[in-house]
Amino acid sequence: MFLKKLAIAGVMTVLTGTTALACEINARVSIVGNEFPAIQTVGANAQACTGAEVNTNLTADHQQINVPGMQGNPAEYTSAIIANSSIVALMNEDVIRPLDDLVAKHGEGLARNQLITINGEVMAVAFMANAQHLVYRADVLEQIGVEPPKTYEEMLEAAKMIREQGIMENPLGGAYAAGWNLAQEFNNMFIGYGGTFFKDGTAEPNVNTEAGVKALEMMKALSEYMNPDFLTHDSNATNAEFRAGNVALMNMWGSRAATLTTAEGVPQEVIDGFAIAGPMTVGGGDIPASTLWWDGWTVAKNISDEEAEATFIAMMHGIRPELMQDEDVRTQAVWLIDGYEPTEAAVGVFAAAQAGTVPYPMLPYMGLMHTALGNELSDFMQGRESAEQALADVEAAYVAAARETGFLQ
Repeated sequence: MFLKKLAIAGVMTVLTGTTALACEINARVSIVGNEFPAIQTVGANAQACTGAEVNTNLTADHQQINVPGMQGNPAEYTSAIIANSSIVALMNEDVIRPLDDLVAKHGEGLARNQLITINGEVMAVAFMANAQHLVYRADVLEQIGVEPPKTYEEMLEAAKMIREQGIMENPLGGAYAAGWNLAQEFNNMFIGYGGTFFKDGTAEPNVNTEAGVKALEMMKALSEYMNPDFLTHDSNATNAEFRAGNVALMNMWGSRAATLTTAEGVPQEVIDGFAIAGPMTVGGGDIPASTLWWDGWTVAKNISDEEAEATFIAMMHGIRPELMQDEDVRTQAVWLIDGYEPTEAAVGVFAAAQAGTVPYPMLPYMGLMHTALGNELSDFMQGRESAEQALADVEAAYVAAARETGFLQ
């Protein structure tokens, strides 16, 4: 869909013509979203608007609170910053409004590829692209005499060499925290093995397959070279391990890459050795074991028109082109904003798009599958059950949820 078009087009061409926007608002704005630096920048600049209060709640738990926070009347949050996965839940619950009228009135200069159109209506405005890809220590790989891995099999070989040579005990990192993160790592690997989540043209699950088993087996093999507490490690904890010099190779979000070595106290050898490459393949496949994403913002349905307009104006101020004049901001993301010029930190996301990485599925029932995966895979990762049993549990949990919500009879 959206990001597939980006890949075909060479990814990051953004139309010109955006003009500076004044930001005077006359109604409350309340924003919920994730907490990584690019989103913090958008939130902070939305808060620069005057005339009314602008509040932000940027947290790793945003996906647990954005739907409940927008279901009230009036909604607690007037905007949720989301991605192509999390917008589905908001659409399913009918808590966000079409933006066509606000785009016409206040969206001058928005590029076509920023307008997320679903069923003919603009439902979100995208401001950045994202993907998970290889982040590594070039100095460590040079020490063991290998090139940056292009496959997960090569990553395992490099990890074994690093451990055997006594350089690092747990040289691999990964956001394998039980729940959303673990499910996403499975999604990546499953796609890399050629898996499809649902039977063609239906909402029936299709993960208890050879591709699903292979994906879990590879994840288990990788986890043997991770911190023993890997099931508690989200992106923040994984990045902390890399910053501390404990990790040499990991699959990490492009939106995190630019700030990996800018935190206080990062050893100089980590800073000097830090490097980025594209996503890896697995199992001899030619499709990267990753997914392409966009991040953007929405406007709540259960608020007044005055609050909706104030929210749109504030969020436009949060992504205004002038931000691209700040070098620190430019490096935070692969921005879909007029004036963005790719930085070295964008290499991995560009490589992901150019390699044909597929977009995360924007299907109304994909969120149920993602939740089932996050809830059911940790037993396998801890050696408590087989891959087949874990995937059977996933399908059973998904089917129960899909029947309850009407996607399956």
